[in-house]
Amino acid sequence: MVSTNQIAEIGMLVGEPARAAILGALMDGRALTATELSRIAGVTPQTASSHLARLTSANLVEVQKQGRHRYHRLARPEVARMLEGIMQIASTGDGTPRRKLVTGPRDVAMQQARTCYDHFAGRLGVAIADKLVEEGVVELDSESGLLTADGASFLEQRGIELFDNASGKRKSSRPVCRPCLDWSERRPHIAGKLGAAICTHYFEKGYVRRRNGTRALEITPPGTRALRVMFGVSGIQ
Repeated sequence: MVSTNQIAEIGMLVGEPARAAILGALMDGRALTATELSRIAGVTPQTASSHLARLTSANLVEVQKQGRHRYHRLARPEVARMLEGIMQIASTGDGTPRRKLVTGPRDVAMQQARTCYDHFAGRLGVAIADKLVEEGVVELDSESGLLTADGASFLEQRGIELFDNASGKRKSSRPVCRPCLDWSERRPHIAGKLGAAICTHYFEKGYVRRRNGTRALEITPPGTRALRVMFGVSGIQ
């Protein structure tokens, strides 16, 4: 059973500004070094390493060693889901007068298309989710999602594989389909194995690419065509 002390510890770790910046930077699913994360958080590499050690100890971040380098990424999808929920709450007005927020190009790009850990978010993610529901590929409610009987065939026709071709079994025990409430659109996009498979397919085909190493995405001309043909989605750049 989770104790109140454990909840408080997680809140304290996530609530420190530098650690919040580090976790936010890892929301795009990439693995980054302590030096790279220190620049993002505005702290020294030594301080970033200290923060990362605490986040790793709490199982929020995991470390991957490659040669002399150590790379850090979010430990599991549930951590990204927690962070996305915090972003949603933080961005919701509570009636308190605040200075008007002037959004720049990066904010606009993030709202249009971005990654949420390993799946699409923003208008892009929500538009794909809407189309998959409309086509009867998935069924969504507020807490869960279901890939329908015809869903796998719909995806295979578009080159998106969810199952191991040799055994016909799912490649992992991770949920195939799960709604993830989008903090900017306030509507669900699709997470889970399906969301990750669509995102991976689009990156591998060169349909999307990152904007200057951020979570924001640029949809390439072939990607625009693929969105229209595969999902009937248009008007997102």
